[in-house]
Amino acid sequence: MKTYQLSAEPRTDLGKKAAKELRKQNLIPVVLNGGEIIDLPFTGTLKPGEKIVEINADKTKGLITTDLTVKAEDVRKLVFTPDIFAIELDVNGEKRNAVLKDIQFHPVKDNILHMDLLEVKEDKPVVVEVPVKLEGHAEGVKAGGKLTLSMKKIKVKAPYTLIPERVVINVDHLGLGKTLQIGELHFDNLELMNAKNAVVCAVQLTRAARGAQANAK
Repeated sequence: MKTYQLSAEPRTDLGKKAAKELRKQNLIPVVLNGGEIIDLPFTGTLKPGEKIVEINADKTKGLITTDLTVKAEDVRKLVFTPDIFAIELDVNGEKRNAVLKDIQFHPVKDNILHMDLLEVKEDKPVVVEVPVKLEGHAEGVKAGGKLTLSMKKIKVKAPYTLIPERVVINVDHLGLGKTLQIGELHFDNLELMNAKNAVVCAVQLTRAARGAQANAK
């Protein structure tokens, strides 16, 4: 994966009103998830922006998350691109690694309202959607069919250091009227998380191909 440098500031003034004021300053509220799991009650000291989220019913375990702000212009190349990135996050000089988890857009203006990042470690697998790239010349296309891509991205699970920029799939042997499903794919170091019967791509019969088949009978 490519890396993306991003600076962030801790956010301590929370709530809808505070978030609205931030957006007026071209700042975006961000939550960094995936922090340390702790025992409750917590007796340690939280850093600026950090808070504890209870993660079990009996309230004995909690997860530390961090509220941040980033500049809108600093994330445009991170968000408005088909590429995926490992984010090298600088929070007041502290370096933390993350991936983009979710984005909330304004329903009309399409500007970014909120972002969720997921903190990552080299030894801890994460689930990321990776763009699909088809390569080769399908047999079915040579026979007059049309190659279609049904899944532009595939969910993979792996340590973030092993996740590729793209998943490359060779379609040379995909015949006319045939599909390629998730269960037929395998990539080193990656666990595919989509349903095994999900169709990634297919060679569809065109009108010309149907006519050729009919004439051949």
